[in-house]
Amino acid sequence: MLSNLKAALAARGMRQADLAAALKIHASVVSEIICGRRKADIELRTRIAAMLAVENQAWLFKSVVPPHTTRVDSGALATS
Repeated sequence: MLSNLKAALAARGMRQADLAAALKIHASVVSEIICGRRKADIELRTRIAAMLAVENQAWLFKSVVPPHTTRVDSGALATS
Protein backbone atom coordinates (compact mmCIF):
# COMPACT_ATOMS: atom_id res chain seq x y z
CA MET A 1 0.00 0.00 0.00
CA LEU A 2 1.22 3.49 -0.80
CA SER A 3 0.08 5.20 2.37
CA ASN A 4 2.35 8.21 1.72
CA LEU A 5 0.41 8.96 -1.46
CA LYS A 6 -2.86 8.45 0.41
CA ALA A 7 -1.64 10.75 3.21
CA ALA A 8 -0.53 13.40 0.70
CA LEU A 9 -4.02 13.41 -0.80
CA ALA A 10 -5.66 13.65 2.62
CA ALA A 11 -3.36 16.50 3.69
CA ARG A 12 -4.54 18.48 0.69
CA GLY A 13 -8.21 17.63 1.19
CA MET A 14 -8.22 15.68 -2.06
CA ARG A 15 -9.98 12.46 -2.88
CA GLN A 16 -8.60 9.85 -5.24
CA ALA A 17 -11.27 10.91 -7.72
CA ASP A 18 -10.06 14.53 -7.53
CA LEU A 19 -6.50 13.49 -8.40
CA ALA A 20 -7.72 11.25 -11.21
CA ALA A 21 -9.83 14.05 -12.70
CA ALA A 22 -6.96 16.53 -12.52
CA LEU A 23 -4.65 14.04 -14.26
CA LYS A 24 -7.36 12.99 -16.75
CA ILE A 25 -7.08 9.32 -15.81
CA HIS A 26 -9.68 6.88 -14.51
CA ALA A 27 -10.21 6.91 -10.74
CA SER A 28 -9.60 3.16 -10.60
CA VAL A 29 -6.01 3.76 -11.78
CA VAL A 30 -5.31 5.94 -8.73
CA SER A 31 -6.97 3.42 -6.44
CA GLU A 32 -4.95 0.55 -7.90
CA ILE A 33 -1.71 2.52 -7.49
CA ILE A 34 -2.48 3.31 -3.85
CA CYS A 35 -3.48 -0.29 -3.12
CA GLY A 36 -0.33 -1.61 -4.77
CA ARG A 37 -2.10 -3.50 -7.54
CA ARG A 38 -0.61 -1.24 -10.25
CA LYS A 39 2.73 0.48 -10.61
CA ALA A 40 2.81 4.01 -11.97
CA ASP A 41 5.31 4.59 -14.76
CA ILE A 42 7.83 7.43 -14.41
CA GLU A 43 5.70 9.84 -16.46
CA LEU A 44 2.64 9.29 -14.27
CA ARG A 45 4.74 9.48 -11.09
CA THR A 46 6.10 12.82 -12.26
CA ARG A 47 2.60 14.12 -13.02
CA ILE A 48 1.24 12.99 -9.65
CA ALA A 49 4.17 14.49 -7.74
CA ALA A 50 3.79 17.78 -9.63
CA MET A 51 0.03 17.87 -9.01
CA LEU A 52 0.61 17.33 -5.27
CA ALA A 53 3.63 19.68 -5.18
CA VAL A 54 5.84 16.91 -3.77
CA GLU A 55 9.52 17.07 -4.65
CA ASN A 56 10.51 13.66 -3.31
CA GLN A 57 8.87 11.09 -5.59
CA ALA A 58 10.67 8.26 -3.79
CA TRP A 59 8.87 9.19 -0.55
CA LEU A 60 5.52 9.59 -2.27
CA PHE A 61 5.68 6.17 -3.95
CA LYS A 62 7.35 4.24 -1.16
CA SER A 63 5.57 1.00 -0.34
CA VAL A 64 5.06 0.32 3.32
CA VAL A 65 4.51 -2.91 5.23
CA PRO A 66 1.14 -2.77 6.97
CA PRO A 67 1.55 -2.32 10.74
CA HIS A 68 -0.14 -5.63 11.58
CA THR A 69 2.62 -7.62 9.82
CA THR A 70 6.23 -8.28 10.70
CA ARG A 71 9.18 -9.58 8.72
CA VAL A 72 10.61 -12.96 9.61
CA ASP A 73 14.11 -14.26 8.86
CA SER A 74 13.13 -15.77 5.49
CA GLY A 75 11.90 -12.35 4.31
CA ALA A 76 8.29 -13.57 4.25
CA LEU A 77 5.58 -11.64 6.03
CA ALA A 78 3.94 -13.05 9.11
CA THR A 79 0.80 -11.67 10.66
CA SER A 80 0.62 -10.99 14.35
